[in-house]
Amino acid sequence: MTEGQRDDDATSDVVGGMSGPDGPLLRFFADRRIAFLVVGGINTGVGFVWFIIFSTLFDHWFPGAAWTVFAIITCAQITSTISAFFLYRHAVFRVRGHVWLDFFRFQLVYLTAFVLNHVVVPPLVLWLGMDKILAQFLFTFVFAVMSWFGHSRFSFRRSGKEDR
Repeated sequence: MTEGQRDDDATSDVVGGMSGPDGPLLRFFADRRIAFLVVGGINTGVGFVWFIIFSTLFDHWFPGAAWTVFAIITCAQITSTISAFFLYRHAVFRVRGHVWLDFFRFQLVYLTAFVLNHVVVPPLVLWLGMDKILAQFLFTFVFAVMSWFGHSRFSFRRSGKEDR
């Protein structure tokens, strides 16, 4: 095999504790971190769209209610993490087995971001008067960094013997 070729069943280099066959996105990108960023960009877009949809719905259903920012974050989190899990698991990391364990660990990473999201975004909106969509957009950058480290080193981590 030449340097530029990939064997689909070959084990990739360990990145952040992950090993195992590359996901299909790695056919286009030589680096798992780049594939992670691409899927992360898609997930961020999907999650942000969910946030806007729930903002619109809650503003329509409960106009002027300050508490809705918490409900919006919660609903957007639930809907976006389910699709994110499957995209990361199949397009980037392509690990085998342990679906429920992976999902549990994946959700623990997102739970950390979820709690921080509730601590950071509502005060920006309620106390500083920032637009909730702008506040969420700014928090997205914090979440992106947390997400890489959490998923690469915890959610989809495999020991060498689990891959075979």
